[in-house]
Amino acid sequence: MTSPTPGQLLKEWRQRRRLSQLALAAEAEISQRHLSFVESGRATPSREMLLRLAEQLGIPLRERNRLLLAAGFAPAFGERPIDAPELETVRGVIERLLASHAPYPALAVDRHWHLLLANRPLEALLDGIDAELLKPPINVLRLTLHSQGLAPRIGNFREWRAHILERLARQAETTADPALIELAEELKGYPVPAGARPHLASKSSHAGIVVPLELAMPDGRVLSLLSTTTVFGTPLDITLEELAIESFFPADAASQEVLQQLAAPVPIG
Repeated sequence: MTSPTPGQLLKEWRQRRRLSQLALAAEAEISQRHLSFVESGRATPSREMLLRLAEQLGIPLRERNRLLLAAGFAPAFGERPIDAPELETVRGVIERLLASHAPYPALAVDRHWHLLLANRPLEALLDGIDAELLKPPINVLRLTLHSQGLAPRIGNFREWRAHILERLARQAETTADPALIELAEELKGYPVPAGARPHLASKSSHAGIVVPLELAMPDGRVLSLLSTTTVFGTPLDITLEELAIESFFPADAASQEVLQQLAAPVPIG
């Protein structure tokens, strides 16, 4: 199987972004004729031209490297593990963000939803989870929807599952990552917990605005949580571009009280 040419890769990304040649050429400030020649292989693009087109198409940094390699150029963006010395400062920032979010849960995940870092309040939510699901690398989405994971404890399982699958589909469409497509298919095959209520909008005051996570604790108390996602605004490293911080907030006063109680120190004696 022959490797795709840079022109073929650009065309695939342009079509994925639903842009015409004319629209992309206008955004990149080049002629449609030249773009057509690049896509067909009749013109050899420079490194700068490839990066310009990639920027206009919003191609992920990992795929920009692939585009450059296909054209015979060296990769432009590095990729380092989160514990690499070069990322020490950034890792410190992430750890401070997670710690400062206590007593509410927060975690950092990579592009495939593998858990990288988490704060202490998250641990309380994972009590009782099957040990196999907690073996590294921990996949957060698998842990959430698996019958041996959080699934039986999610009161609005069908609603939350639909939210996760929709988000995963958008991510796969944006990144063209086959591993995300495979993960989505796996999650779709998980059984729905017995007694799960129909997929209806939540009865909370947030219905129609955001989807809360309704999670029962092992002791029977129920949390209603809202989630936010934080990403780095100007990443030049693949690891940082693909990293996301998921932060949960109490959706009501009762949930806030439960989370504060869970975080309270245990008296001695």
